[in-house]
Amino acid sequence: MQILRTDCLVIGAGLAGSAYALRAAGLGLSVELLSLSEPLAANSDWAQGGIIYDTAPAPEALARDIHEASDRTANPAAVAHLVREGPAAVKELLLDELQVGFDRDAAGELDLTREGGHSERRIIHAKDTTGHAILAAVAAKVDATPRIRRRAGCVAIDLLTLSHNSADLADRYEPLTCFGAYVLDTRTGETIAIVAKKTVLATGGLGQIFLHTTNQPGSVGHGVAMAYRVGARLIDLEYVQFHPTVFAKKNAPRFLITEALRGEGAVLRNARGEAFMDAVDPRGSLASRDVVARAIKHELAASGEPCAFLDLSALAPDFVRTRFPAIYARCLEHGVDITREPIPVVPAAHFACGGVHTDLDGRTSVRNLSAIGETGCTGLHGANRLASTSLLECLVSAKFAALADGTDIARGGFRLPDPREWESPTREADPVLIRQDMLQIQHTMWNYAGVVRSPKRLTRARRILIELREEIQSFYRGCRLTRELIELRNAVQTALLVVHAAALNPRSKGCHFVTEEE
Repeated sequence: MQILRTDCLVIGAGLAGSAYALRAAGLGLSVELLSLSEPLAANSDWAQGGIIYDTAPAPEALARDIHEASDRTANPAAVAHLVREGPAAVKELLLDELQVGFDRDAAGELDLTREGGHSERRIIHAKDTTGHAILAAVAAKVDATPRIRRRAGCVAIDLLTLSHNSADLADRYEPLTCFGAYVLDTRTGETIAIVAKKTVLATGGLGQIFLHTTNQPGSVGHGVAMAYRVGARLIDLEYVQFHPTVFAKKNAPRFLITEALRGEGAVLRNARGEAFMDAVDPRGSLASRDVVARAIKHELAASGEPCAFLDLSALAPDFVRTRFPAIYARCLEHGVDITREPIPVVPAAHFACGGVHTDLDGRTSVRNLSAIGETGCTGLHGANRLASTSLLECLVSAKFAALADGTDIARGGFRLPDPREWESPTREADPVLIRQDMLQIQHTMWNYAGVVRSPKRLTRARRILIELREEIQSFYRGCRLTRELIELRNAVQTALLVVHAAALNPRSKGCHFVTEEE
C-alpha cells in the first residue's frame, strides 16, 4: 500500500474544500485535495440564486432573517460570525482576487436580488448560474496553485485514527485523533493511505439518500458517515431542507428552479390558478423554504395533482430570458416556455442543515479533524436554512478553519505513524445489487422520512434500513471496493442517522415536520 504524507488532506473539492485549499496553500502548507471526478462536479456548481454580500445598510436585519428562517433555533454565535465575517470573505476571494463576473447595473454597481425569507435585496449573482461562475474561478485558481495537488477520481474510504489504524498498539491510549484517510483511486482500483496533520471533511450534502433531490450524484453524506464511524459528534441531522421548487414535468429530469424567480415576482399557483401561498403565510410565495415546501405538499395531497406551478406572467419576457437564461433554456429543452406558461414544480431534498458538529473554526470533537461547508454544523441554520447562505458559509468556514489549522501546524507536535495495511477482497461487486439497494434507501427515505414525518413512518424506515445495512455490510466486506460500493455503504449509514435523529425529536421545527397522521 502506498503511503503519502501532507500537511492538509481535504476530502471534497466543492467551494468549501477548494477555498480551504487556497487559504491553506497561501499559508505555505501542502494540500492534497480529493474530488470524485472533474473539478466542477460539486453541489456548489449547481447553485443558482446567489451569495449574500451587501449587508452594510442593516447587518442586524440579516441576522434577524436567518433566525426567522431557522424557526428561531439558529446558534446566535454562528449567525453573528457569518454576518460579521461574510462580506469580507466574499470581497477578499471572489471580488478582489478572482474578480468573479457578478452581474452589475448600468452604473457598474453590483446588482442585488432578493430571495425567500429575505427582508432586503442583499444577494449578488451571476445570472442564474452563480455557483458555476464562482466554482469555475476558484477551481482554476486551485489548479494554478503549486502547493495544492488535486486528486480527481479519488474517494475517501475511512478516516485514519490513532486508536484504530496505527501499527503501534500504544497509540490506542491516545485521545481520539485523526491522521488522514484511506483513499480509493477509482482510476487504478488501488487503495492508498494519505497521512495528514490536518484532515478536512468537505464532502457536501446528503440529498442522494432521497429519491428526489437537487444534489449532484454521489452526495450521500460521505463526511457524516465517516465521522460517525470514528466517533465524532453529530448534530441536527433531522433538519433536511426540501427545496420547494424543482422542475417536475413527466419524463423529464428533476432540476432546481431558483428561489430568485420568486424574489423577482414569480408566484406559486395550484392547478386551478389560485395563489395558495397567500393564505398560508403573510410573505406569500416569498415565505421560507420549509413553509413553502409543506404548503405545496399539502396542496398536492388535497387536490391529487402531481405538481404546483410557478407563474412568471408578472415578469417581462425579455427580463426572464436575460436574468434567468440557464433556467429558460433548460425548461425550453423539455417543452416549457417559461415566458408563456408556468413552470411545473414539486419539492425535493436540497440541503442538510445539520452535520458534523464543529466550532466556528471548523474543529470537530476529534483532534485534527475539521468539517466545513454543508458537511459541518455550527448551528448557523438551526432547523432551516435561509436562501443564499450556503455559498457564504462555505467561504467563511473555509477561511477560519484554514487559519486555525495553520496556527496548529506551526506549533507542531503531531503524531503521524504509518497506518495499518489496507486489505480488500478481489471478488467483483454485482452492480445490479448495488443499484437495487440504493433505490431501496432512496424510496424508504422519500416515503417515510421526507417533507412530512410521523413516528410510525420513522419506525418503519428504521426497521427497513437496519436490515439493509446488515446486508450491505456483508456485501461490502466480501467485495473489491468501487466508488459505487463506498457510496452505498455511506448512504445507508447516513440514512439511518437521519432517521434516528428525526425519531428522537418529537417537536416540529423548521424543515423537520412531525405529524401523527398516517
